[in-house]
Amino acid sequence: MVDTSSFVENTLLRLLDQKKYHSLRDILDTMNPSDLAALLNELDEKRLPLVFRLLSKELAAEAFVEMDPEQQELLIRGFSDTELREVLDELFVDDAVDIVEEMPANVVKRILAQADPDMRKEINEILRYPEDSAGAWMTTEYVSLRPEMTVGEAILRIRRTGVDKETIYTCYVTQDRRLLGMVTVKDLLLCGDDETPISEIMEENVISVNTHDDQEQVAQMFSKYNFLALPVVDQEGRMVGIITFDDAMDVMEDEATEDMEMMAAILPSDKPYARSGVIELVRRRIPWLLLLMLSATFTGLIITNFENALAAYTVLTAFIPMLMGTGGNSGSQASVAIIRSISLGEISFSDLPWIVWKEIRVAVLCGAGLAVCNFAKMMLVDRLLLGNTEVTVPVALAVCLTLVFVVMAAKTIGSILPILAKKIGLDPAVMASPFITTIVDALSLLIYFTVASVLLPL
Repeated sequence: MVDTSSFVENTLLRLLDQKKYHSLRDILDTMNPSDLAALLNELDEKRLPLVFRLLSKELAAEAFVEMDPEQQELLIRGFSDTELREVLDELFVDDAVDIVEEMPANVVKRILAQADPDMRKEINEILRYPEDSAGAWMTTEYVSLRPEMTVGEAILRIRRTGVDKETIYTCYVTQDRRLLGMVTVKDLLLCGDDETPISEIMEENVISVNTHDDQEQVAQMFSKYNFLALPVVDQEGRMVGIITFDDAMDVMEDEATEDMEMMAAILPSDKPYARSGVIELVRRRIPWLLLLMLSATFTGLIITNFENALAAYTVLTAFIPMLMGTGGNSGSQASVAIIRSISLGEISFSDLPWIVWKEIRVAVLCGAGLAVCNFAKMMLVDRLLLGNTEVTVPVALAVCLTLVFVVMAAKTIGSILPILAKKIGLDPAVMASPFITTIVDALSLLIYFTVASVLLPL
């Protein structure tokens, strides 16, 4: 099967090397901006500016937004002031803000110097909001209508101003910047009378978000209500911008990536793996590894305190990895399910008693099933087939009973910790697999040796 993207890339590079710029431009003009950005990201420092200058202004701006920050910086440094100004003129404000946030200070200074005064003012206003807030993700370019406008006047306004707006399908009705309602282009086009006032057809019960609302909660609202855009109001209730569906998708992707990294005990980063250096990856991974390594010393201390028990029944040592592994896996199952439910807004701190009771019942059934299977395995395989006479019925009972208690403890801890983390303002993903596994490992050993001490003559 032919790799289409590689074929296109090779064709374009061949046309570039042969200096067939007209043919190259014809192909580039047919490409999707995202695919074009992927191609530009792979070009070297000499080829990149040349290919970029072949693009039309609008396509160049759309592709520029999708490019990696490193390539964007490379282009900006090579742009003349005129070229930089032309690209900025084609960008939406929120895209310009994203670029500014990724660039070093000297590049940012040059970008702001070439931006027109209105855009520079809007960029500075958005940058004042907290990084993970709705205000930091919004765009100020939306269609605003007045309630006394007629349908005909509204359509005319959209035609005149819509070309510079992020979206024109959803229009917002405001009076002195106060959000009164919303109306869609569909409502306007299907209205039978062009003289009908906007106030008569607008939807008044409009869901909005505050500039300081958390970006993850805002993104969840798009999923819940199937919005295409969401108005953003300030503390005084004045409309200051909108968040569009594509921005919400970016937030969802960033939040999912951050949660996955934290659940894997990696410090979050904005850079993709392919463009992260070795030293950077080490810096992101080693802090958690050091913390988990030090915390794991508790398991060593527990084993040391029960050396006599292990000396009397050396066979107990063989089942430690199984018990610790099962406990860690059980805790991870519960924590991942709870973290997912928290992120979707399905559960809250008030649900904690119900959640714990539910997980305990699940744990009892899972633990009992595992214990029965493990007892049969120990007696049939370990004792009969492998001939390990140290695996007696009391030993098997000690291991299997421990298994039930470990699963119960692990699932309870795995369900409680993420909710507590959320309650005190931490990211629930912090309480995922590595952290919970370390706690459960130590707890598994304590339960194991306690049960063994009761059932066996140690």
